[in-house]
Amino acid sequence: MRHQTAIGAAALSVGLAVAMSSPASGATPRTPAAPAKPDPRTVAAASADRLVAAKPAAFKKAPKDKIVRRGVTSGLRGLQYVAYERTYDGLPVYGGDFVVTTNASGGVLSTSVDQTRTLDVSTKASIGAAQAAETSRARVSKVETASTPRLTVLAEGSGRLVYETVVSGTQKKAPTKLHVFVDARTGKVVKTYDEVRDAADDRSYYHGTVDLSTAATSMTDPQRSGIRCGGQNGSAYTGTDSAWGSGSGTDLETACVDALYAVQKEWDMLGSWLGRNGINGSGGGFPLRVGLSDVNAYWNGSYTNFGHNQAGTKQATSVDVVGHENGHAVFTTTPGGDSGGNGNEKGGMNESAGDIFGTLTEHYMNEPSTYDPPDYLVGEEVDLVGQGPIRNMYNPSALGDPNCYSSSIPSTEVHAAAGPQNHWFYLLAEGSNPSNGNPTSPTCNSSTVTGIGIQKAGQIFMGGLNRKVTSWSHARARVETVNAALQLFPGSATECNAVKAAWSAVNVPAQSGEASCGTQQNDFSITLSPGSGSAQAGGTATSAVGTQTTGGSAQQISLSATSSPSGPTATFSPSTITSGQSSTMTVTVPAGTADGTYRLTVLADGASVDRTATYTLTVGQGQPGSVYSDDFESGTGWTTNPNGSDTATAGRWERGTPQPTSYSGTNLQLAAAGGSGALVTGAAAGTDAGTYDLDGGVSSVQSPAISLPSGTLSLKFSWNLAYLNNSSTDDYLRVRVVGANGSSTVLNQSGAAANKVGAWQTATYDLSAYAGQSVRILVEAADNGTGSLVEAGIDNVSITKA
Repeated sequence: MRHQTAIGAAALSVGLAVAMSSPASGATPRTPAAPAKPDPRTVAAASADRLVAAKPAAFKKAPKDKIVRRGVTSGLRGLQYVAYERTYDGLPVYGGDFVVTTNASGGVLSTSVDQTRTLDVSTKASIGAAQAAETSRARVSKVETASTPRLTVLAEGSGRLVYETVVSGTQKKAPTKLHVFVDARTGKVVKTYDEVRDAADDRSYYHGTVDLSTAATSMTDPQRSGIRCGGQNGSAYTGTDSAWGSGSGTDLETACVDALYAVQKEWDMLGSWLGRNGINGSGGGFPLRVGLSDVNAYWNGSYTNFGHNQAGTKQATSVDVVGHENGHAVFTTTPGGDSGGNGNEKGGMNESAGDIFGTLTEHYMNEPSTYDPPDYLVGEEVDLVGQGPIRNMYNPSALGDPNCYSSSIPSTEVHAAAGPQNHWFYLLAEGSNPSNGNPTSPTCNSSTVTGIGIQKAGQIFMGGLNRKVTSWSHARARVETVNAALQLFPGSATECNAVKAAWSAVNVPAQSGEASCGTQQNDFSITLSPGSGSAQAGGTATSAVGTQTTGGSAQQISLSATSSPSGPTATFSPSTITSGQSSTMTVTVPAGTADGTYRLTVLADGASVDRTATYTLTVGQGQPGSVYSDDFESGTGWTTNPNGSDTATAGRWERGTPQPTSYSGTNLQLAAAGGSGALVTGAAAGTDAGTYDLDGGVSSVQSPAISLPSGTLSLKFSWNLAYLNNSSTDDYLRVRVVGANGSSTVLNQSGAAANKVGAWQTATYDLSAYAGQSVRILVEAADNGTGSLVEAGIDNVSITKA
């Protein structure tokens, strides 16, 4: 990732300059590259988007809802987790999130939906923002900052309109970053949650002499983005060389050695054992601070902070404590975040997650007894308050915490409320009577549980977190970890049965709709032939629906379709088939249907997996009007890296919600040209100018096949450009139209060594030479030079017939 000098911490996602160029006099013949295996994240996103379009009732979608895909997280064994949020009448919905889990080939395996009812609520407030702000500030004893109250819809029942205010400061002598939700009708506080989560040759204190990955003269990790360690001002410690620490329990540079060593091992464990890319799941981590003047350590949503033990003899930077605090960061950056839930129940599960990640890190490191050996105790090395460990996972009650789940957990202090899930994890990993020397563990139902090993237990726990939603609970975690076990270990019932037995052993019973522990993973594929067609209003079009059993046994499939925009309808003959069989889809276009392009999402609802496919219908092909349009508000079949030749390592093309950014008055990335979605290279705004920009080479994205009618045709689209003066002519963006006999360049522009203000512009191109052909639109952007920041934006693509 490349940074411009003196950009500092500006939050940027920078655009690449593009401009129209004169097309060649004729299309240059081009032999298409052989198709490559697509990126599974792209496949998962497209498949999940189609499912959302095909089954709106399953996701409790209201007419005023807009569903926004937030990202795809890759997991072990090809599993992909596609996270979504929603807005209602333009307002964010707290608790409207959900996750769709797919296999590597895009089959939908399960969904985790937080919302229980379709929203139907007025978005007109009865109180003002000032009153909401005053009420919110009163919840914090010493206020440092408070955000402007934001109208939000809580997904409770049919919805509740609230103001959300974030108040930072001090509460009971501890730092706080409190989110306060005030009812916009009554003015009463209805919910709060705090982002701050607490736990109670380099020479370390806990590990002897270790070999850290740091820069030459700074305690910054060049191999793990975002990881650095320093004092309370947030700056990394520096020195004349890369030898750090004295080994003393009171030396803060030594504390940073311990903290960095632990988080580096946790990072490696997440990747090697759990298939997670960095702490945040997308190749990044967070700064660490030491020297906190408190018998404590905490995570505040942006960094971890570590104090000392009560005796003042040791810093709170042992593996399990550092792993715990960064475990909070993992919990925060998985779907559903760290807010919400029933009382303290989710907070307790968050504390437990920290304990679990710290324990996983200890076991991954597997240090000898002279240092910090693996165990299921938390904080025993630090001796935080002079009484040894602060939590016990194999028997939480030994330290006064509950072993078993009960209705009192939501009202239990969060650290104590970690007990049931900690106990579940130990039982799942080691069992109730381990034979490997680990302690026996009592069960709440007097059952005997056989463990499956800590690595498998960690993989299943991580799989559950990847399906987490706002209203997380022990009951929901049971359902999703059962799903995780089935999908991570297909063909084996052992892991699934162990998950269920461990939950039952801590008094979390079987849930309605919970999957059974079968031993067979069945799967199938679906094809449409043809995948597009045309019809006049009042007419019909047909397509053959083919299926093939690709895994396990054949399964029953129910066929249906939805159209966007609405109008055409589809019937199937037969409507229910067994995988391996085929059906005929007949699309009927009612009289009076407007000319244009319609996308029908075909849903093949299988017994164990769902598949979708898209059929593109052109209505009024012989008449003037719209032939194709895409505003990127939903997934419509664009494919990233279509030829398998991309070299970009970051900032690849995606459909997303671009976050506006600027640098020293120069507008860079812009909001979408229309609506909220656009096609962009890195939609997010990072913590510095080199975050989320295109890096490492070329990224490409290609439209689905577009059938063009005869006549005079015109391509039109919006594009924006921006770059800083560290760009060069090695960087470029190109837009081409690719047909069976060659391609034509529509847009071609290189970067330049000058700041360029971003602005949406419109490009048009005469497509008449391709009339009657099937074409694709290919967009390529490249960061081929050094020290450059590049990113492109495309929106509102349309093809019309004159």
